[in-house]
Amino acid sequence: MIETIKRLWRHRWLGERDTRRIIDPRLVQQLTERVRTSEQRHSGEIRLYIEAALPNSYLRRKGPMAAIIRQRALSMFSKLRVWDTEDNNGVLIYLLLAEHAIEVVADRGLNHHVSAQQWQTMVQGMSSAFADGDFETGLAQALDQVSALLVQHFPTQMDQPNQNQLPDAPVLR
Repeated sequence: MIETIKRLWRHRWLGERDTRRIIDPRLVQQLTERVRTSEQRHSGEIRLYIEAALPNSYLRRKGPMAAIIRQRALSMFSKLRVWDTEDNNGVLIYLLLAEHAIEVVADRGLNHHVSAQQWQTMVQGMSSAFADGDFETGLAQALDQVSALLVQHFPTQMDQPNQNQLPDAPVLR
């Protein structure tokens, strides 16, 4: 009961202003440029979604917090239309500041090549930076690792134009 109250308080205490304080305009520009540069090397699309806290509708859900966070990441994957890429190789990197949690959601084209264990190992590695409050390093590491997978499995083809199908700037909430 006490843990639930603490969690509710933490999520209600944080807001979009906190997200914009932690992910300042300089970092937003760096992340946008990093995504843009990455996407020139592969046909995939990468989106970053960073939010301070879960909406109340998610906080009221039953079950382990990890599962609830995953549900939110899947929902944002859909709402941001990351699934709607030509090669089904979009990736959402979702960061929840209140829980220092990260989720990576990849479309079926990339998931066909990458095992669940590989994704889990990647997320665990990034989590340590977030646990230390080093969001810049954690996000850079996340982008580098996702980019490496996309370059490996969906490199840019010289004979095909590489369209930018989704915005490169992170979404901050």
